[in-house]
Amino acid sequence: MTELLTAAQMRAIEQAAIESGEVTGLELMERAGQGVVEAIFEEWPELEGGDRKAVVLCGPGNNGGDGFVVARLLKERGCEVEVFLYGDADKLPPNAKANYERWSETGRVAPLSEYTRGEGWGCDLLVDALFGTGLSRPSPDLGNLYWNMEDMVDGFGIEFGHKRGRPAIVAVDFPSGICSDSGKEFPHEDAHYRFAASAHLTVSFHQSKQGHFLSEGAELCGKVVVKDIGLSEEKEWRKDNWKALTKLIGRLHPNWFRKDQDGHKYHHGHALVLSGSHGSTGAARLAARGALRIGAGLVTLGSPRSAMLENAANLTAVMLKQIDGALGLTEVLEDMRFNAICLGPGLGIRADTQALVLTALKANRPTVLDADALTRFSANPDVLFGLLHKDCVITPHGGEFTKLFPDIAEKLAAPAVTGPAYSKVDATREAAARAGCVVLFKGPDTVIADPDGRCSINSAQYDRAAPWLATAGSGDVLAGFISGLLARGFSPMQAAETGAWLHVECARKFGPGLIAEDLAEQLPAVFRDLGL
Repeated sequence: MTELLTAAQMRAIEQAAIESGEVTGLELMERAGQGVVEAIFEEWPELEGGDRKAVVLCGPGNNGGDGFVVARLLKERGCEVEVFLYGDADKLPPNAKANYERWSETGRVAPLSEYTRGEGWGCDLLVDALFGTGLSRPSPDLGNLYWNMEDMVDGFGIEFGHKRGRPAIVAVDFPSGICSDSGKEFPHEDAHYRFAASAHLTVSFHQSKQGHFLSEGAELCGKVVVKDIGLSEEKEWRKDNWKALTKLIGRLHPNWFRKDQDGHKYHHGHALVLSGSHGSTGAARLAARGALRIGAGLVTLGSPRSAMLENAANLTAVMLKQIDGALGLTEVLEDMRFNAICLGPGLGIRADTQALVLTALKANRPTVLDADALTRFSANPDVLFGLLHKDCVITPHGGEFTKLFPDIAEKLAAPAVTGPAYSKVDATREAAARAGCVVLFKGPDTVIADPDGRCSINSAQYDRAAPWLATAGSGDVLAGFISGLLARGFSPMQAAETGAWLHVECARKFGPGLIAEDLAEQLPAVFRDLGL
């Protein structure tokens, strides 16, 4: 997994490196500028040579200092460069001021107010070095510029040499106007504008930031490239701050999924999935199929009497057992070989659902609660929180999260008036601490947290975009994936992270036209791709 940093964490790492004598702030700024220029020519080698024009927009802080370095290096590579400054040059931080003065020896710095789009963009390359990760409040006077940048990215293709300019737009660390911790746009007082720039390419340093993968961040960043600027790993700093770090779930190791050659089915666990009543059984079967495909040794679908024939007609490898109400579930769970339980998909929100959930939780087995098993408690979530335990995983989507954690959801929905804004990471961590179990908060930016503060993001964005997951039943399959992994002995956090990552990979493997039934059937191919 890759660590994602907040702005404060990145500053702390940089400061630790500077204080140790490993590097100076001026050297870090030079390396950042070099990284941006390298990324530009790697992405668009056709910008090298020829009559190319670049505009660099520099801000009043160190991001602007990076911009002055970029301008100088672009000029050295043969580009015609114009530089515009937002703010007062005399108030620039020392390192940014030094690079401002170095650029000024060979080029002009004009006030940003001189740069308008009245005669077109006037360049092939536009570099946004206005704020990066340093912004903590809106700047309404830039709304028109940002609106036009978004319009350019969304409405036109890059066209080098265009007479009015259809430039490649590159953001240094972050498109300006976004909170780098939350990925939220800072609001604009005029609804006609949005106070966030857009970019075709965002170049960050050392490690990606949380906001690259949260909220509007991924939409506005374009492609994200991370450049090494020579900072050490700072192992001691990480050791002291591990709970505060957020990780991006990456490619999984095949050894996680291997089965012992001399094992039998009970070595790999027995998952129990509870079905709804007649006419509401499909969701539970999707979950059960997912649990079996992901490697649980056995999966049983617990069905009320009214739905036995309906389920029997649609099951083969998944076993079927009649379970009527909480008493029936209590009797079934006397068999300790059932080592993971999944409740919620298609279960309904009647009173007997609540009784089933409470009975399952009292059995103290690894348990996944999804869909109706969560919605049933929306009127009184504290009843649920009082029984959830450390081996549970709850998997709310946005609407379910709001019902269970209304105060947290309200904070998350609030506009990013100042930074760092309250993020989906903050919300999921707070929810996990309150619930006392792992919370998987669904979305393209799925966030997973446990009560101890560990947190990860499973991103279905950028080159992992999987819009086909927006189909009925896909969440039921995810619940089944996690249940099957719990049955196999995965910890709740590991099961949630692994299930979420595989869920996206299955969608990407199938592609357009995906329906929920297809997801579990892609697992064998995904496992083969992993080298299993």
